[in-house]
Amino acid sequence: MNIRPFAAVRPNENDAASVASVPYDVVDTAEAKALAEGNPKSFLHVSRPEIDLPDGTDGSSLEAYAQAKTALDSLIGDGTLVRDAEPKFYAYRQTMGSHSQTGIVATFDTKDYLSGVLKQHEKTRKDKEDDRTRHIETLRAHTGPAFLTYRDDKAIDSIVAEACRAAPLYSFTAPDGVGHAVWEIASGGSCRADELQELFARIPVAYIADGHHRSAAAARYAGERGFEGESRWFLAVAFPASQLKILAYNRLVADLNGLSDYEFMSRVSESFAIGKKGERNCRMYFRGRWTDLSWRIPPGTGAVGALDVSYLQDRLLAPVLGIGDPRTDRRISFMGGIRGDGALAAKVDSGENAVAFAMEPVSVEEMMAIADAGAIMPPKSTWFEPKLRSGLFVHEI
Repeated sequence: MNIRPFAAVRPNENDAASVASVPYDVVDTAEAKALAEGNPKSFLHVSRPEIDLPDGTDGSSLEAYAQAKTALDSLIGDGTLVRDAEPKFYAYRQTMGSHSQTGIVATFDTKDYLSGVLKQHEKTRKDKEDDRTRHIETLRAHTGPAFLTYRDDKAIDSIVAEACRAAPLYSFTAPDGVGHAVWEIASGGSCRADELQELFARIPVAYIADGHHRSAAAARYAGERGFEGESRWFLAVAFPASQLKILAYNRLVADLNGLSDYEFMSRVSESFAIGKKGERNCRMYFRGRWTDLSWRIPPGTGAVGALDVSYLQDRLLAPVLGIGDPRTDRRISFMGGIRGDGALAAKVDSGENAVAFAMEPVSVEEMMAIADAGAIMPPKSTWFEPKLRSGLFVHEI
């Protein structure tokens, strides 16, 4: 696997907390506008530029991309963001409660993405790829890092630990309570940054945990430019697999597909044990109460079919509730497990949805095994927390 240091565009030491924002794809326009209100330094002005345009402006419009470039240029022009003089690696630590994870910030090779060295576990949608590609093309920069993972390597861990013994460039706690700290890993000296490229070259594969569309768009952009210069390389943070935390990705369905309550529950009972814990489990919120659903995995089931989200899709969502393609069906929506049971229940109690399903998290080992097999997980199978903050690193191309 190929990695390179890069000359980052990043916040000055006083503005990191003000700049850092949630990823563009975890908030809608209204939420982004509320988060950025009163903060002209928020990177949401770059990642969700429609918040600074007239209401109803499409975030994937030419006007929005132009506004994003204006916002980025403004942050650089007023000194909020500064350019590093020399290429560097960074260590980036996130702390959420008792959980901590520290990754390497670098640029990764789009040719590794295309050859399968950087493995995927999700399909991408063309419209979202188009959006990210146009964003990269207009800004001539990667503004949000992909989230990668690799099997633990003690030598890499040692270099990261050594770098993190110094004073951090940034250290702050975001409004959501997640702590963020960044250290420089410069070439030469005691940090041994020069060894990182050699050590990563020995790692046979890495996995895209989050950021499939960003990775695909970066590869498309690089290919269109013949993989020349900085266009070949894209921004990512790579974490050891043992440090990652995956939460559930839950399901909400708008209606019962014309079934009565009795008919629906009868169909549920055909494939699930209701009110019991078993080999595999999820929970259903329906008519004001939570109910356990359990099942056994049939012998000979493959790794993808054995996932809880696959069983629910194949045995209930598709045949009973009529959700044939969860990627495109507007009757199904998804909610990250970080929101909790109360948020799911509220969506049902309000009448916006008829039923909710709280899933068990997928393990990192399951995700890697499926990617190793060249298989694809069902959509919205994994929700990683904490999320990478945007704006702490920009890779100009």
